Amino acid sequence: MTAGSITAPLAKSGRVRAGAGIRQTATMAWRSLVNVKHNPLELVDYSITPIMFVFLFTYVFGGQMAGSPKEYLQYALPGIIVQNTLFMSMYTAMSLNSDLTKGVFDRLRSLPIARAAPLLGRITADLAKQLWAMLLMLGLGALLGFRLTGGFAGFVGAALLLMVFAAAVAWSAVLIGMLAGDPEKVQVFAFVVIFPLTFTSSAFVRVETMPGWLQAWVDINPVTHLSDAFRGLLVGGEVAEPVLWSLVWAAAIAAVFIPLSMRAYRART
Repeated sequence: MTAGSITAPLAKSGRVRAGAGIRQTATMAWRSLVNVKHNPLELVDYSITPIMFVFLFTYVFGGQMAGSPKEYLQYALPGIIVQNTLFMSMYTAMSLNSDLTKGVFDRLRSLPIARAAPLLGRITADLAKQLWAMLLMLGLGALLGFRLTGGFAGFVGAALLLMVFAAAVAWSAVLIGMLAGDPEKVQVFAFVVIFPLTFTSSAFVRVETMPGWLQAWVDINPVTHLSDAFRGLLVGGEVAEPVLWSLVWAAAIAAVFIPLSMRAYRART
């Protein structure tokens, strides 16, 4: 990527025009996507790991949970995809933290581009990678017996909902990436917070099978609402209420973390 590819005229106030900022964000997103070619290990995180999740949950837990792997897959695959999406959001934090510590943002700051373009470009690229992982897992699930009974409209709605929620969660990852001292600390957060959130939800088991005291938390857990909404859109079932709550949670997460992330971003860069 050359400096000229993202240079754009500045307005009289010194700010980059909106149209130019959008183009610069797209260029930065493309930079992140092209980096996969130079760093094939990223394919492990976005391809091999999702495949591993599908196989492990289906064939290790399927017989115990639902009597057969295929029957369990029909229930659990949407939850597995939700879990994978949330874990993958932490890659945004690790990538940003790595770029900050290596001085990448310092070099980009010297160019006449929108200040937020590198940040928004990273988020956009990571959403594209998450969409790829979702499609990969659904394709593998279809080969193993999963059926999209919600129709094409349900599939499109489920994909859009997941990307909206992932975009909101990405801002929490941005804040973590800005505040963490190194990428290893980001990984600690992923296991301390995201791991219990996903497993104390309806992603993998039905809520009614849990103890009563745990159900009270599971019922308000945002991962439960997202898993139920995603599952309902893909295979049928209740949709309106879990979709509404998923969007409410996404809006709340974005409202809290976007201002905090931008403040930390300005302070760090």
